[in-house]
Amino acid sequence: MIFSKRFIRFNWVVLILIYLVVIAGSFVRITGSGMGCPDWPKCFGAWIPPTTADALPSDYREAYLKKRSKKVDKFTKILSAIGLEETAVLLKNDPSVYKEEPFNATKTWIEYVNRLFGFLAGNAMLLVFFWLVLAYRKSKLLWISGINLILMGFQAWFGSIVVATNLVPWTITVHMFMALLIIGIQIYFIAAATNRQNILRRFALPKWMLVMLWVIFVITFYQMFLGTQVRESIDVLIKEGVGQAEWTFRTLWPLRTGWTCWTHCSYL
Repeated sequence: MIFSKRFIRFNWVVLILIYLVVIAGSFVRITGSGMGCPDWPKCFGAWIPPTTADALPSDYREAYLKKRSKKVDKFTKILSAIGLEETAVLLKNDPSVYKEEPFNATKTWIEYVNRLFGFLAGNAMLLVFFWLVLAYRKSKLLWISGINLILMGFQAWFGSIVVATNLVPWTITVHMFMALLIIGIQIYFIAAATNRQNILRRFALPKWMLVMLWVIFVITFYQMFLGTQVRESIDVLIKEGVGQAEWTFRTLWPLRTGWTCWTHCSYL
């Protein structure tokens, strides 16, 4: 099946929007703005967040803490139902989950921009799906688009869980790898829509090079996974009260995070 140039170009726009979500998410992580909006999908109960704490009720921290507690209870029940009882208990007994941060306008708007990009990317993917239904319903890509759309919806829901659990490290890792999976599917979708077979014939690679590319891919993926583990270890140590002065000396990091940091650094 031949797809129109307009359709293919729009899917490139979708891919760019997804990348923008990831980039915005990295800024959220770097600046520690993940709790800039304590609720989801709204931010402080509004579609456009406030710019000052004066616009919020005096008991806003207690109110959002109650809402989060209910969401955490529901999520821990899901974890228990799928056999992750130990994880559910640890999450429910984590005191940091039940700690509400004070309003910070900068962090709030950084997180809000991240959500805006997610909203645009999600709706663009929804438009692609309906485009396929109306114009290319016999295409096998309809299923791929549907799967990626479901993953995007799950990613949005899981984003609310990340917020509800007050940025528990492992939830952030799952959230990131879900984003990478969505990107991979979208790239495959574009390749298939642009007559993938002709492209592969034009850029045919010898088998040894294909094997090398797969090896590089596996190493890169493992390196990224180790990076998330190092970051999780650092988050745990910070929660345990490791002094900020000590963390100014980066050579001390491996001593605290164990073998994961040493292995991660050895790949660089």
